[in-house]
Amino acid sequence: MHRPTTAAAAALPDDPATATAGHACAFARDLAAALAERPHSISPKYFYDERGSQLFDRICELPEYYPTRTEVSILTAHAREIAACMGPRAEIVEFGAGSLRKVRLLLDALDRPARYLPIDISGEHLAGAAGVLQRDYPGLAVQPVVADYTQRLLLPAPLPGAGRRVGFFPGSTIGNFTPDEAVQFLAVAARVLRGGALLLGVDLVKDPAILHAAYNDAQGVTAEFNLNLLARANRELGATFALDQFFHSAFYNAPRQRIEMHLVSRCRQRVALGGRAWELEEGESLHTEYSHKFTVAGLRDLASRAGFRPGPVWTDAKRLFSVHWLQAPQEGDDA
Repeated sequence: MHRPTTAAAAALPDDPATATAGHACAFARDLAAALAERPHSISPKYFYDERGSQLFDRICELPEYYPTRTEVSILTAHAREIAACMGPRAEIVEFGAGSLRKVRLLLDALDRPARYLPIDISGEHLAGAAGVLQRDYPGLAVQPVVADYTQRLLLPAPLPGAGRRVGFFPGSTIGNFTPDEAVQFLAVAARVLRGGALLLGVDLVKDPAILHAAYNDAQGVTAEFNLNLLARANRELGATFALDQFFHSAFYNAPRQRIEMHLVSRCRQRVALGGRAWELEEGESLHTEYSHKFTVAGLRDLASRAGFRPGPVWTDAKRLFSVHWLQAPQEGDDA
């Protein structure tokens, strides 16, 4: 599980209240569509209300969940090399920013960073985290953006005197996309970051037992995180999901190199939402997330198809995780 993703196209909202209302309408629409279709599937971006973001932060601390601590170790070990790639007065654009923990490793190593633009769908969570970061880095311009970063992204103009604009997309959130969606997102990022670069965290193919443990933790936090999507629908949309009538299911699909996460109905049941009702059969599932895993070569090929020029790659000793420097095309180049 990672920060939210889906592919779409819309303008970036400036007003957090408008953005929140828009997300609620989209959630209701997309959930109704998911219930009406078979197989049922909904975007993982709806995991991330305030409660979902808190649960995700807890997941990142679990002993079974290796991605966060492994990526942090890579960023810590190679922060100076990465900062050298970024150059002085860089502007950092973080997609799906969450709690803004990993970016501190970059900010501490950078030469006079000019501005930080964290983008996240959970406005309340983002505002709190951005406020803390601003207090800790008073000389840095922090400009949070409440938005679905997979939509058509309209970013503020670069600050006068700013250096390179670098996208930061940690956590292997790129794995939530299908391969075609990943190329589409990367192509959009290549255009947004023209003349700059993207620093991308990517989870690697590995022993399925390690993956199974990471998404089925002993404390049941991941299960609670998954089920919170239904709880959120009840809270925000007046839906009638009985949470105890669903169970969390996560497994590794080796041929497709991806974790699949589902909510499975324990019995035949009826669910109401927005004046409509749907029947769910026993064993029927609502698919909530894919988490694709990559080889280093496979990711570099994907990035090249989207218009990036692959650069340095940093990994841990066990090759569990990787961080990629991807050079964006210059103005006038074809992305």
